[in-house]
Amino acid sequence: MATASREEKVRTVRTWPTAETPAKEKWWVRRGVGPYLVLVDVVAFAVATLITLPGSALAHALALAFLLLVFWRAGLYRSRLNLSLLDDLPYTLAAVVVAWTFKVALFSVLPGVDPPVRQVTHFVVLLAAILVARLVAYHVVRTARCRGLVRHRTLVVGAGQMGVRVAATLLERRNYGLDPIGFLDAGEHDEATALLPIPLLGRYDRLAQVIREQAVRDVIVAYGGTDEDELVDILRTCDRLDVDVFVVPRLFELHHTNRYTDEIWGIPLVRRRRSVYRSPWWRTKRLVDVVVSAVSLLVLLPVLTACAVAVRLEGGPGIIFRQTRVGLDGRPFEVLKFRSLKPVDETESQTNWNIKHDDRLGPVGRFLRASSLDELPQLWNIFRGDMSLVGPRPERPHFVDQFSAHIPRYTARHRVPAGLTGWAQSHGLRGDTSIEDRARFDNYYIENWSPWLDMKIVLKTVGQVLRRQGG
Repeated sequence: MATASREEKVRTVRTWPTAETPAKEKWWVRRGVGPYLVLVDVVAFAVATLITLPGSALAHALALAFLLLVFWRAGLYRSRLNLSLLDDLPYTLAAVVVAWTFKVALFSVLPGVDPPVRQVTHFVVLLAAILVARLVAYHVVRTARCRGLVRHRTLVVGAGQMGVRVAATLLERRNYGLDPIGFLDAGEHDEATALLPIPLLGRYDRLAQVIREQAVRDVIVAYGGTDEDELVDILRTCDRLDVDVFVVPRLFELHHTNRYTDEIWGIPLVRRRRSVYRSPWWRTKRLVDVVVSAVSLLVLLPVLTACAVAVRLEGGPGIIFRQTRVGLDGRPFEVLKFRSLKPVDETESQTNWNIKHDDRLGPVGRFLRASSLDELPQLWNIFRGDMSLVGPRPERPHFVDQFSAHIPRYTARHRVPAGLTGWAQSHGLRGDTSIEDRARFDNYYIENWSPWLDMKIVLKTVGQVLRRQGG
C-alpha cells in the first residue's frame, strides 16, 4: 500500500508543466537579489541618517559608500537560495561596526563634529533600520518565489536517487525559487523513467543544448550514471553560458557547511564559482592588457630596437620569428618572437620541441632566450587581442594534438586567451618539464582566476627574468 501511494504521488508530481515553451525571463528576475538588497540598505541608511539629524552630507555619503563596500566584501549581496536574517546577523553587525567606525573617524577630521551621544544613537538606529529593512526584504523575496513571480528554470544532472530527491524537494518547496524542468543522465529511457518526478531530457552530452533550448538558469549536479572525470569535462561546457551551477557534495552527510554553502531542505549545495569570462573583472583584465602592452611597447622601444639590431647582426635578415600557436577556443594565431635561430624549414619550426641546447644557437639567441627578451614582440599580440599578459602559454598545433590524446583536460587550457606568462611558468614549468603538470597548473589558474592572482604571477615572473631563468 505504501509503495502504491508513493508511485501515485510521483505520477501526480509529473503533471508539472515542463513541456511549455520557456518564457523570456524578466530583467528584474535575472539580476538576482543583490541589487535590491543594495537599494534596501541605501534606504535604511537614509532613514537612520534623517532620524538622527546629522551634519555633513558629504561625510555621510562617503560613509554610505564605505558601508556598501563592506557589506559586499562580507558577502551580504551574494545570490542565495536561503535568505535568513539570523544567518546574516553576525556579519551584518560586524560590517555595520566597521562602517560606523569609519564614519566616526571621517567626522573627526571634518568641521562640525557630532557629539558622541549622537554618533552612538546613529549607530543604534542604523543597525536597527538595516535589520528591519532586510527582514522585510527577505520576506518579500520568499513570497515572490512562492507565488511564481521569481522562478528559475533548473536542470538536474543525474537521475539517480539523489537527483530524484532534489527534484521532488524543489517541486514541493517553492520558497527556493527553482523550477526543475528535467533530468540529464547517462541511462536510457525505460520503465523507471515513467516514475521520475520530471522528464528525462537526454544524456549528459546534451547539456549545453538543453540549457539553450529550455532557457535554463540553474544546473544542479546530483551525479548519476557517469564517473567524475567525465562529468568535469561535461560541466565545463557551461563556462560560456549564463547559468549557475550547484553541486551536491559526495558523502554530503559528512560535508561541513559554511555560510557560502546553499541548502535545500537538508541537502547542501556547493555553488560553483562563475567562470572567469562571466566575471565583471574580466573586462578590466582586457583593458589592463591593452594599456600595459601599449605603454610597454613605447617604454621598451630602445630595448626592442637593441634586440632587433643584435638579432640582425648575428643571423642576418628576418628579425621577427612568426609561429602558429593555438589560442582561445582552439583557434590558431601567429605568435611573434625575436628570432633565436633560423629553422631549416616550416616542419622543423612546428615540430622541434626545444632549441635550448641546439648547437646552432648563437650568443645573442642564447642570451635572448635566457633573459626572455625574445618574448617581447608578443606585447603586440597582446595589444591586438591574440593573447593576454597572463594566461596559459600557447602551444603549436602539432604538440596540441599529441598532448590532447593522452593528457587529461589538456584542451581545457584553451578556455581563456593564451598569456605571455602563466601560473605554470611562474612555478618554473617551462622548457623540458612535465606537460601534465603544466596542464594542471593552467586549469587551476582558470578555475581560481582573480586580479590578485595575475599580479602574483607577474611579480614571480619578473623575479625569474631578473635571475635569467628563461628557457
